[in-house]
Amino acid sequence: MTIDPAQQYEWVQESRQVLLDYCGTLAPADFVQENSTFGRGSIRNLLVHVANVYEFWIGKHGLKKDLAFTPYEAVTTMADVTLVYASVDALVSEFLRYLDEQAVTEISFDRDGSTHWVPPLKLFTHVVTHEFHHKGQVLSLSRHLGYLPVDTDVIR
Repeated sequence: MTIDPAQQYEWVQESRQVLLDYCGTLAPADFVQENSTFGRGSIRNLLVHVANVYEFWIGKHGLKKDLAFTPYEAVTTMADVTLVYASVDALVSEFLRYLDEQAVTEISFDRDGSTHWVPPLKLFTHVVTHEFHHKGQVLSLSRHLGYLPVDTDVIR
């Protein structure tokens, strides 16, 4: 079996779009309502956190870009979320092209004062699984707010 990260990311995008469409049905006040029992506090914060992780791992480490992370308070509507994820999609596209063109076998990053190396697929897998972890939290938080979550699985 050959793994095609570009195809895999298309499936991630399809699943994400179902989630974002669902989040678009939430009341604006519920979208930003803080709940301390969930790690990032609100649905908006969870969605921005996921984008920040793509920016950090794919942008900063995978592509070695010097970029600013999206601030939580800069995102107040689902239209803002859509723009943030368009930027994330562009980063992932650039990253996948870079991997194809450069035949990259390992990506370096510094953590806790030492340099670490990971295969590109591991970095890519990290951000995707991280997104799905928090997608579950978004759906759970929406249920806590009184909504009926939709099926956002890749296979639905």
